[in-house]
Amino acid sequence: MTDSGFRLKGSVVTTVLLEIQTFSIDDIVFHLKEKINQVPHFFNQAPIIIDISKMKRGIRLEEFEELIQSVGALGLGVIGWRCDPEALPVWNASVTVPLLPASKARPINISPAIKEETSPDVVVKTVVEERLVPQSSKVITKPIRSGQQVYSEGDLIILNQVSAGAEVLADGNIHVYGALRGRALAGVKGDVEARIFCKSMEAELVSIAGSFMLSDALQNIVWKDSAQVLLVDDSLEIVPL
Repeated sequence: MTDSGFRLKGSVVTTVLLEIQTFSIDDIVFHLKEKINQVPHFFNQAPIIIDISKMKRGIRLEEFEELIQSVGALGLGVIGWRCDPEALPVWNASVTVPLLPASKARPINISPAIKEETSPDVVVKTVVEERLVPQSSKVITKPIRSGQQVYSEGDLIILNQVSAGAEVLADGNIHVYGALRGRALAGVKGDVEARIFCKSMEAELVSIAGSFMLSDALQNIVWKDSAQVLLVDDSLEIVPL
């Protein structure tokens, strides 16, 4: 990555952080649309914070307001912005959204198996806030059909299959004692120790604490076989069972 461009950091917990280094409305909107289309669940109606603390040049009030409007038009709600306190713009009191303090969220790299952005100036990461994860679990005995969504505040145990087009989410681990053909998102509130286990890996998407991998990448690692998904050094690994 060069010293220019912007970073987009997404969170399945609370917010999306858009970190800008060089200002280009067209580039920002293009890459936002690209990520929203790739994983719409992560960004659907998500609150967003704009961070201009690493910009190489100043930004005018009219440019900043245009950015807020453009981001809002994509279905994201701008809830605040951040900047370098020593370079606070003179127009800061006129901004329509509040100035926020620096983030304490921890960035986690998306799996390298995901196709990288075409622009060398753009890096996409997810941001996961560390939280206590409840220990309760949910057991499902029936198949999860297409269009259904099942969530557990602890572990999610499915004694059947997850159909294509279905989605299962858990704050803890996910166990699927059948074919996993839909989307499975474990550790959705930041538990990086969470794992996904399945009897037959055929998933559209798997995710641990915001780091995800799509079916194209999964097919090159393990497919239609028993597998587990875990985070190792902030990257997803798929391990046959």
